[in-house]
Amino acid sequence: MAMKMVVPFFLFPILRLHFLLLHDHSPLIGNPEGTTCYHFVIIACHTRVQRNVNLEKLRTGYLFPEISMHELQHIRKYPDAKLINLGIGDTTKPIPEIISVSMAEYARALSTVEGYRGYGAEQGNKALRKAIAETFYKNVQVKDSEVFVSDGSQCDIARLQLLLGSNVTVAVQDPSFPAYIDTSVIMGQAGDFEEKSGKFGNIEYMKCGPQNNFFPELAKTRRTDIIFFCSPNNPTGYAATRQQLEELVKFAKANGSIIIFDSAYAVYVTDDSPRSIFEIPGAKEVAIEVSSFSKFAGFTGVRLGWTVVPEELCFSNGFPVINDFNRIVCTCFNGASNIAQAGGLACLSSEGFMAVCSVVDYYRENAKILLKTLKSLGLKVYGGENAPYVWAQFPGSKSWDVFDDILEKAHVITVPGSGFGPGGEEFMRISAFGHRETILEASKRLKGLFS
Repeated sequence: MAMKMVVPFFLFPILRLHFLLLHDHSPLIGNPEGTTCYHFVIIACHTRVQRNVNLEKLRTGYLFPEISMHELQHIRKYPDAKLINLGIGDTTKPIPEIISVSMAEYARALSTVEGYRGYGAEQGNKALRKAIAETFYKNVQVKDSEVFVSDGSQCDIARLQLLLGSNVTVAVQDPSFPAYIDTSVIMGQAGDFEEKSGKFGNIEYMKCGPQNNFFPELAKTRRTDIIFFCSPNNPTGYAATRQQLEELVKFAKANGSIIIFDSAYAVYVTDDSPRSIFEIPGAKEVAIEVSSFSKFAGFTGVRLGWTVVPEELCFSNGFPVINDFNRIVCTCFNGASNIAQAGGLACLSSEGFMAVCSVVDYYRENAKILLKTLKSLGLKVYGGENAPYVWAQFPGSKSWDVFDDILEKAHVITVPGSGFGPGGEEFMRISAFGHRETILEASKRLKGLFS
């Protein structure tokens, strides 16, 4: 049976993906028996506005939606399989009741004259800013006025890029969280993509792997204006030592650079590795820190984070960075949800903090189980001690091939390391976010696959 559909040009890629996911055979490549053949009439609807040339430079889709597409295709192929998702780092344990009740009570109070609140301060609830400073930065003298509450660290990364502009040069760890690179591309900082190297020409990729203890060789690193650095690291799970971060701060000072330090996984640190860049003397003169309630309090859907911009940090002309960031926040952001901020305050109460730390301990135990399982198979495995991610190496293999193999044969979703940059090739990131029975079942399946 043939049907004709008139489709605007800009909808064609979306419809193509939709039909690929829902039909046994792509209607674009034939008309197999028993299927419907769709003939598309493409209408080129367009304005006279040119597309942002920087968006054209982005490579394929963003990593995690791509993985979700693979997941949908797998579910369609194996509808009865019990799929286990250890890929996207989404928390699974319920938010502790003391915290959810605080948010519910705040929301309920909005229906009363006494409890209603409208816009809050763009920089965040003053009580929450103070609680963040006292809980996470008590020993490094961060002021509550230097804390900006947000809807999550990934959003703050984009706002920081807007602050910095298109003319700065950027360095990232390799491998690294994709948002650092993708926002640099969108801002026009990255240059052209080089197919042979798998890198953008204007970005300095700082190799961080087992061969250099997951810390860049700074003596061989080109000077850049901005250095994105995540510790404990996503995806490798490695937490930089105090000595390493001292070297990084010294390097930034010598080069007049600014470090954007992502500490989203700091609460997972179990040894004496620094949880904040501001534990390092002199860091306030060269660093900004972004962090989040997402992986610490299960707020991946609630959305709450913060950024610390020290008063000491200045641009080359002596102008305080905090003043410009405050202007960006006031211009581009109306403040985090008051309900989410009420939850944040509950997280940082004595009872609430104990509750969320208990959940963190649960994920830490999951990581230990995965680490033990993979090591028992003779694999070289890293991370899993100071972070909720295990970083497993498969020498000589393409990471997407390993991803497909694990998904096809074990019905387990992981993340291919190459999605985090060329330095992630041969590696897989496996998340410890999951229910205990799920982690145990996944470990059993992986043993069956690789034994």
